[in-house]
Amino acid sequence: MGRILLGRLATAIPTLCGVIVVTFLLTHALPGDPAAYFAGPSASQEAIDDVRHQLGLDRSWPVQFVQYVEALARGDLGTSLNTGQPVRTEILTRLPASAELTLFGLFIAVVVAVPLGIVAALRPNSIIDHLCRVATTAGVSLPPFFTGLLLVYIFYYLLGWSPAPLGRLDVFYSPPPEVTGFDLIDTLLAGDLTTFRAALAQILLPGITLAVFAMAPLARITRASMLTALGSDFVRTARANGLSVWQVVAVHALRNAMLPIVTILGMVFSFLLGANVLVEKVFAWPGIGSYAIDALVASDYAPVQGFVLTMAFLYVVLNLFIDVIYGFLDPRVGLSA
Repeated sequence: MGRILLGRLATAIPTLCGVIVVTFLLTHALPGDPAAYFAGPSASQEAIDDVRHQLGLDRSWPVQFVQYVEALARGDLGTSLNTGQPVRTEILTRLPASAELTLFGLFIAVVVAVPLGIVAALRPNSIIDHLCRVATTAGVSLPPFFTGLLLVYIFYYLLGWSPAPLGRLDVFYSPPPEVTGFDLIDTLLAGDLTTFRAALAQILLPGITLAVFAMAPLARITRASMLTALGSDFVRTARANGLSVWQVVAVHALRNAMLPIVTILGMVFSFLLGANVLVEKVFAWPGIGSYAIDALVASDYAPVQGFVLTMAFLYVVLNLFIDVIYGFLDPRVGLSA
């Protein structure tokens, strides 16, 4: 297994190098002049040129790229011109908020979509099966930002059931002592159930927004995988031997259907990392997605590059984690890799 992970890691290094090159070129090719933005709307051309010189933007792209790579080798992602803070510090500060929201949405999606797909496969063309198809179609059709705005309009504006979509905690509550960076876990570790309920109320709508987006592929692939497994010879043999429905479904069918589900689970998680950007903006969630959007509007290169590199690194780690899970689910996968 260790040799396999090293092989996967060796193939991921060229990918990360390609991401570094493409990100640098795209951010520098974007319209807008950071020097003009930070010099101010009433600045003269001489003042703009002076700011451009201070930022090093008057140098050629190859020179800027070499300096950027040298900084990356030192672990330096640069400094945000918008906030004046190191990008690495801001990303590490905001990353737990994005990770908590993404994992919470994925948890809701798995809890709802996987059982829904299993039941739909056990009862084809039933009401549950039709409900599964409707849910997957709606999840694919609705953009996450639209779903978020719709949920805010219904549950906050019309019904008043949800708190204002203004971050991770209401202003009347103090953040818990930071242990994991996840407010839901840290409030439980601190034994503060009141703040836990407040944090849960804040994350519920954005989590459901991401879950609706993730449920569609999860439910569809679960249903298709279970239908294939239930129609196989070993399942018919298990039924003929008099095993209970639970044993047939959980022990034999579901275990063999898990590989496609784990595959799509990894893909969905990577999709949610991208969908997080708009969802964080809708709900004023203080994650790295909203941080990247603010930097992009301000033509602030360093935070955008740091955000893309962080997402690429998380994607590589996620794929390595999926390879490990594959090895546990089916040892033949590890032997053939």
